[in-house]
Amino acid sequence: MKFTQFIPFLSLASAFVITDEEVFQEIEKSGRHFLDTTQNVLDDALNKATEAAKTVGENVYQKIHHAGCDVESWLEGSPYVDDSFEELDDEPHHPPHHGPPHHKKPHHGKPHHPPHHQKPNMSVYELISKSKYTTKLAKLIDEYDDLVEALNGTKANYTVFAPIDSAFEKIPEHGKKPSKEFLKNLLLYHVSDSFYPAGRVLHSYTIPTLYIPEDLGHAQRLTVRVSLRGPTINFYSKVVAVNIFGTNGVIHGVDSILVPPPRVVDIIDLLPGEFSTLELALSKTGLLDKMNSTKYPHEGGTFFAPSNFAFKKLGPKINAFLFSKFGQKYLKALLEYHVVVNQTLYSDAFYDASSTNSILTDRPPYFHFDLPTVLGKPLAVDVARYGPFISIKINGFSRVTIHDGVAKDGVIQVVSDVLIPPRNSATDEGLWMGEEMSIEEFKERLESFLDEGNQEL
Repeated sequence: MKFTQFIPFLSLASAFVITDEEVFQEIEKSGRHFLDTTQNVLDDALNKATEAAKTVGENVYQKIHHAGCDVESWLEGSPYVDDSFEELDDEPHHPPHHGPPHHKKPHHGKPHHPPHHQKPNMSVYELISKSKYTTKLAKLIDEYDDLVEALNGTKANYTVFAPIDSAFEKIPEHGKKPSKEFLKNLLLYHVSDSFYPAGRVLHSYTIPTLYIPEDLGHAQRLTVRVSLRGPTINFYSKVVAVNIFGTNGVIHGVDSILVPPPRVVDIIDLLPGEFSTLELALSKTGLLDKMNSTKYPHEGGTFFAPSNFAFKKLGPKINAFLFSKFGQKYLKALLEYHVVVNQTLYSDAFYDASSTNSILTDRPPYFHFDLPTVLGKPLAVDVARYGPFISIKINGFSRVTIHDGVAKDGVIQVVSDVLIPPRNSATDEGLWMGEEMSIEEFKERLESFLDEGNQEL
């Protein structure tokens, strides 16, 4: 096994070292026993966590607030190298099929609390409203009666990622006050109606929330990463307190507000260092305007986004051809092979808006999908888990190097190579495995698709 294959394991091992041990020791205590009812357990858990929460510079957070995520942190959110699973057994224990091996429903049962002396006697809303560290969050929630009723009720065991008061101080004061609708969606984006105690959070890649964007058609998800900074949500908001249990769920404290993410094209635009070639290609072919237009409604989707380095792998001759006036129609067909509409594939969940029964998966060990692209030729996608690690392969060759870039209208999966249709589109013979290709062969692989896009983007 190559030395580089140890890098993901070393990175993840380092990631589980909590950066502020004292804070998490205090949190662990608060999870084991609840204080006298006259003192709010949330205050106890957040006391030292608040002191330890680091502020983000105004300029940085202004970008986050505008964009919905710290996109640069997203690129740093995956510690995996392309060949990290190269010598592991590529044959899964379960045979390939067109769907996940099992469908687990979200957990709505009674929360399992760690041993403690007293049972929780306040709802998650009461814990938030009575804490001196979440006064600003409580004030916002109080503006929405239905949300207060939900967080006080027992219809679900909620998980709330609660921004502490210092998180609100990061928002630039000169910014315009958001609309009431935006603020409602913002609050919903901090709440899941599934029960996620700390252990389950750390073993998840994405978490569903109560926020459902129109262009997505399903619950907008949060991304979970464990990095050298400790556990983070959406790559930039650090988890500073965990497992504050209420009668109807659990609260985790975070040091930054979780802003709903922007659209796919906005994320691509915000990362020129990674996707400038892709953005140029989308612009030249008119696909950028289509993806931005409201004339092409859709409910979610998956964009397998090749990086600048992936385009570079094609070689100077093919790139020169693609970006010339003679290669524009080939470039468009090539890009359409990377776009899946109405089917949204996350590392641990799948939504199919084209079917009456959307499929949700809960981290199965292996599953296979044939995802229909805008080009009309499906992509073969294999997702496999090896302990805490995940491998996503496209057409048996290209790997997803950065996964789960959640967006308002879908998800971005960054691929290590530009995806090229097989030589024989009917039988999948001649799948491209990264070998050098002539312009003539490249044109041959796309020729039959030039006027055959089966889906409107």
